[in-house]
Amino acid sequence: MGTENQTWEKEFILLGLSSDWDTQVSLFVLFLVMYLVTVLGNLLIVLLIRLDSRLHTPMYFFLTNLSLVDVSYATNIVPQMLVHLLAKHKRIPFVSCAAQLFFSLGLGGTEFVLLAVMAYDRYVAVCNPLRYPVIMHGGFCTRLAVTSWLSGSGNSLMQTAITFQVPTCTNKCIDHISCELLAVVRLACVDTSSNKVAITVSSIVLLMTPFCLVLVSYIQIVSTILQVRSAEGRKKAFHTCASHLTVVALCYGMAIFTYIQPHSSPSVLQEKLISVFYAILMPVLNPMIYSLRNKDVKGAWQKLLGQLSGLTSKLATR
Repeated sequence: MGTENQTWEKEFILLGLSSDWDTQVSLFVLFLVMYLVTVLGNLLIVLLIRLDSRLHTPMYFFLTNLSLVDVSYATNIVPQMLVHLLAKHKRIPFVSCAAQLFFSLGLGGTEFVLLAVMAYDRYVAVCNPLRYPVIMHGGFCTRLAVTSWLSGSGNSLMQTAITFQVPTCTNKCIDHISCELLAVVRLACVDTSSNKVAITVSSIVLLMTPFCLVLVSYIQIVSTILQVRSAEGRKKAFHTCASHLTVVALCYGMAIFTYIQPHSSPSVLQEKLISVFYAILMPVLNPMIYSLRNKDVKGAWQKLLGQLSGLTSKLATR
């Protein structure tokens, strides 16, 4: 094989979810509505936390970061996917593909680490409540958040650089909805053992390590809660962790299914559906989970709506 063919294409073709026009139009409408709800819901969560002083706590500081990650992840994937659903030629330039892979990996890694940080925050709140303000002070929380973002970005930079060093030999059709890591690696026309090793190592460092930290945190949390004598106290303690635990189960569960399987890899269709889950469903679900199951957030919503209603009444009487 000539070395002149062992290069990356200047652009790629994303095959997407379906080639049927009616299906694509239906998916366009559905995904557009969900994306708008995602952006609105997460930005409202951020605004609400910013405006209500009662929510100026470490837990909601980390929730703000999680909402920003969700909005950014969805924005990295969904607008391009919406364009391709209505476009005849579903092309994406090389630079755009590399950028999309970098941001999706970086934001995904950031979310995994951030969820582990949030689990630690709940651990301190439940297991060591008297020292909670001392341990989870502003400077420490900021360092934890910065570490989450830097961890995801560093891993993403390494993975993207390794992936786009492997030649494709004129193969430019990506059977996916976006430039996803496994889909791009499949384009290679040479041995990709080193890429698979890098993916495995990355999965252990940024997926399984935070997941194990979450498990350890919640084992300690459950053990402490079970020692609480009153049923009302146990219920309240469990309630403070319920929203985060729901998001953890959804987020880590799908990622482990995709990247760490003992015997086989997921099918291409499964990969596409999982990507849709992360890009569209998870960013929509997160603000709903935290809003519907959290008394503080619901109270803040009611306070904000009351203020807006009062302001509207004053303006109407003028």
